[in-house]
Amino acid sequence: MSTLLLLRRGTRSALRGVGAGRRQRRADDDAPARVDAAARRSIVDTSYSAHFMDFAGSSIPSGMRKLVVTELSADFRQAVSVRTAAVPTPGDAELLVRNRFVGINASDINYSAGRYDRSLKPPFDAGLEGIGEVVGLGLSASSHFAVGDTVAYFGSGAFAEYTVVPAKESVPVPAVKPEFLALLVSGATAYIAMKRLGDLAEGQTVLVTAAAGGTGQFAVQLAKQAGCRVIGTCSSDEKAGFLKSLGCDRPVNYAAEDLAKTLREECPQGVDVVYESVGGSVLELAVNSLATKGRLIVIGFISGYQTASGFPKFSGGTLPVKLLQKSASMRGFFLPHFLGDYREALSSMMQMFAKGKLVCEVDYGDSAQGGRFVGLESVFRAVDYMYAGKNLGKVVVEVAPPSVSNSKL
Repeated sequence: MSTLLLLRRGTRSALRGVGAGRRQRRADDDAPARVDAAARRSIVDTSYSAHFMDFAGSSIPSGMRKLVVTELSADFRQAVSVRTAAVPTPGDAELLVRNRFVGINASDINYSAGRYDRSLKPPFDAGLEGIGEVVGLGLSASSHFAVGDTVAYFGSGAFAEYTVVPAKESVPVPAVKPEFLALLVSGATAYIAMKRLGDLAEGQTVLVTAAAGGTGQFAVQLAKQAGCRVIGTCSSDEKAGFLKSLGCDRPVNYAAEDLAKTLREECPQGVDVVYESVGGSVLELAVNSLATKGRLIVIGFISGYQTASGFPKFSGGTLPVKLLQKSASMRGFFLPHFLGDYREALSSMMQMFAKGKLVCEVDYGDSAQGGRFVGLESVFRAVDYMYAGKNLGKVVVEVAPPSVSNSKL
């Protein structure tokens, strides 16, 4: 079963109660004006009981653009195309969200390659995370949401100017801030993995690979909050500086120094916990660097995603011996398997962020060739940018909404 299907099925109950509730209704003295305005306006569906559209007066166009997977390939540019389509109408328990920002994930390539659901055949919609305003909703959905509410979500079809999202899978957020996108999957992965599998204790040493990336940044902060000494790998001095600002004790720019040598010299007893997302030779080094009773958490292996197989090479023939000799463990973390922890994780991180106790760094692509990622066409540049290892934090694309001409209303 695919990551997406597992995530969507399990998060319905997990998301209830997370974030703010429905937005405060307008004062009663505005009601006559709203009724009169609605009476003068035609509506999308004269049955009127199926859905409410645009009651806040924000125009909805008849058409939009979206990214569609037209062939299965690990080459995102080859797999995905920009298409035009009608703006969808939400069903009874759904929201129509005008996307303002979408998140870029390493998994976008796995999704476009068809690795998560072998039964899924092109064409199908791309994109897994978005945040924006509710501009339409179904009758049942209106019991929990209102037009104008701001929500974040993860689910198929996020790379579009408008997306229909099940209300039960939407996360109410206080404002349209892309920082909330960083919490949905990247933050939750680090929070739950560290809590459930890391068994962190004060004074222990934690190694975080790709530490300046979307999920690594959270692993660093959570390990520091647990009183651990944190070593974080990165690819530039700029990223090393960012890691220091997060409290990382020893940023290692592997482009300028030998990571294996550094670990041998500075951690002669080994590393207690490794939060690993790169795979291949980095994973092998992590295994060799484990301390007695060390724990290695595998949350991904991005170094292999662009290959035909999707897996980086790994010499694991002696792995059982290495783990046995150190009474060490190596465990995989797959977020859909820990959905019972999701609500608490997301709620806790949102509170930490609101209190200034958690940094959610986002990368808009300002330093990328071609400038900031704006508009759906920028998704292609954003994916390339992330896989080139240039991002600092979570990569996001600002979605430029279509013209309001040819409104449905």
